[in-house]
Amino acid sequence: MHHFIGEIHMNSHEIRSHVVRRDDSDPRDWLAQAPICDGFAEYHIAHCGIMQARDPLTIFRDHLSGTFFLACVDGAGEVLIDGQWQRIQTGQACIQPPFMTNGLRTLKKTNWTFCWVRYKEPAGVQPVASTQFPSLGAFNSEGFQACIHGVSSEATSTTSAAILRNWVEMLHRYVLTFVEPFRPDDRLQRIWDNVQRNPGQHWTLQTLAKSASMSKEHLRRLTHQALGRSPMQQVTLIRLRHAAERLTTSEEKVSVIAGEVGYDNPFAFSDTFARWIGFRPSEYRKQSRNKQGKSG
Repeated sequence: MHHFIGEIHMNSHEIRSHVVRRDDSDPRDWLAQAPICDGFAEYHIAHCGIMQARDPLTIFRDHLSGTFFLACVDGAGEVLIDGQWQRIQTGQACIQPPFMTNGLRTLKKTNWTFCWVRYKEPAGVQPVASTQFPSLGAFNSEGFQACIHGVSSEATSTTSAAILRNWVEMLHRYVLTFVEPFRPDDRLQRIWDNVQRNPGQHWTLQTLAKSASMSKEHLRRLTHQALGRSPMQQVTLIRLRHAAERLTTSEEKVSVIAGEVGYDNPFAFSDTFARWIGFRPSEYRKQSRNKQGKSG
């Protein structure tokens, strides 16, 4: 289990950031002086930026209401993916769907430059990222960084709304170029769509493979090739994302939500949630409510 609760920053004096925000609704200090870009609203972007950092830096968020995308421009760092810290280096990017724990940290004695886009997707809007995508892959990080510089420059000068709009659209399209190649084939799409509709069903490797009319080994190979996970790890991820959303948006008891996502034993659910998300369901709910109260 990760020993972090809420949003934590441990910053050195060697951190520089360059940020653009959608509006002034977020009162945090590091956003307060950033230029505003009204065009972000069309794509549900909350903010974007570039950060140059050196150890120590840790950012950990227990609840994100929208997709988070990060691209490594130079050096290397680590990102929290599927409950584990994984290395990300120059020319790679990672994407996290809403309601999943998000974290990043520097490596010892290593410089790290990265860019990000943070979405804030309202209810009813299809998130840019879903659990059907891999979280880490190759990406044109330098072009993405140049695009953020373009957005920042135009948002600061406000000389041409049309030019700024083009930069924002390009920024969003860069993110889409990362996720588009990973669209699963129709057979996998049907499997994961079915799991999302019925997370409480007793899914096994055999029932998953049977629903797609393929062998268990073939399903295992396809899923690992497409997502970097096993089929049952993918089922767990879908279930936990559904549970995290329910913990945030409903008043149901943890035991009820556990049953909704296929866990007859609430203690087994709590242990799995803690192992993947970083802390127990009741802690997740409490922290999410606290953050919502502060932002409200």
